[in-house]
Amino acid sequence: MELDHKMLNQVVGYIEDKKGGDITLLSLKGISVVTDYCFIVTGNTATQVKAITDHLEEKLPEMGIPIIHLEGLPEAKWVLMDCGGDLVIHIMTPDQREFYQLERLWKDAEVVALEAMKH
Repeated sequence: MELDHKMLNQVVGYIEDKKGGDITLLSLKGISVVTDYCFIVTGNTATQVKAITDHLEEKLPEMGIPIIHLEGLPEAKWVLMDCGGDLVIHIMTPDQREFYQLERLWKDAEVVALEAMKH
């Protein structure tokens, strides 16, 4: 499935439903063989990371976005949600995000500007 900006904006809305913050979307097209897009999201606590994860587990399949692999639970300090070759979502507590600095790892990636849409 080819993800378009409308779908990506809808994912942002679902993240914001559970108060996910500091949402970054990177386009990894031409950079990574693993995925086209990568969300990096902060949840302030492990409980919030889990709530965001649970909400996305419910909503993404409804959009036709499969969840192929999920790791990082039950600790929920850093959850990786693999949605196939189109999308990977990292949901992290602030300390994990600061420590791993995924944005620096993918510094050559384009940051995609998105706004949440009503869904």
